[in-house]
Amino acid sequence: MKFTVEENVPLAPYSTFKIGGSAKYFTKIHSIEQMVETMAFVRENQLPFFILGNGSNILFDDRGFNGLVIHNRILHCEFDKNRVHCGAGYNYSLLGSRVLKRKLSGLTFAIGIPGSVGGAVYMNAGAFGTDTFSVLDKVTFIDIQGNIRVYEKAELEHGYRYSIFQNMKGVILSAEFILHDFNEEREKQLQDMLAHRFTSQPYKHPSAGCIFQNPKPDMPASLLIDQLQLKGKKIGGAKVSEKHANFIVNDAQATSKDVLALIEHVKEVVAKHKDIQLNTEVRYLPYQNE
Repeated sequence: MKFTVEENVPLAPYSTFKIGGSAKYFTKIHSIEQMVETMAFVRENQLPFFILGNGSNILFDDRGFNGLVIHNRILHCEFDKNRVHCGAGYNYSLLGSRVLKRKLSGLTFAIGIPGSVGGAVYMNAGAFGTDTFSVLDKVTFIDIQGNIRVYEKAELEHGYRYSIFQNMKGVILSAEFILHDFNEEREKQLQDMLAHRFTSQPYKHPSAGCIFQNPKPDMPASLLIDQLQLKGKKIGGAKVSEKHANFIVNDAQATSKDVLALIEHVKEVVAKHKDIQLNTEVRYLPYQNE
């Protein structure tokens, strides 16, 4: 099936923040063959491009994006004993649930993370002291020239909310994970922590998840923000969540300018009073991607 390109597609519906203008060009990709064609289209037209998964960790510009947004909808997911191979567009939270139902361990932390498999690998998403790379085995990637390569985990530099893919021009196509034997005690602990997460985070309000990285494992950004009494702080339609201080919610038709201004305000207050520089976890996509 040949890929098709739409023009002037609103991006807000594709973002959990519900913020953003329109993409100049937009395409949904369902197969590796379509992605190969898309990379050729990008090269031929010298287009800036952005890979969209589930839109859970992204802030789109109010003006939209002056290039091609590629919505990765490669959704296959196959289990083979303790291995699972998933397309990059597959829902990461659903993967965690399916792993748990099969009485396997290693991805329970993913339940409640609303991103895609590709996004989780790209950001090395994690929770509760573990992360995506802890169970990752292989990643299939296509570069801008259309070359497809399978990378072993050992080849891939990674760290806290970081993977080498953030420095590579191309698209994650799929990932393979090696899961562990079921650890009932550990899984019970994780499920208790998950239950707490669902009650302590503002899932009913549009947001992009946690805005800031934790400065240290034992120093949550939410605690610093809460200590400075920034919960409820508003700029325009953006507000620091009163339920969880590391969330900024779209409280009333917020714009990307509102969110960016509130992020800077929080960073300035924390730097002034705690002498700590907060780094953002959410990605901002400007209108003109440099």
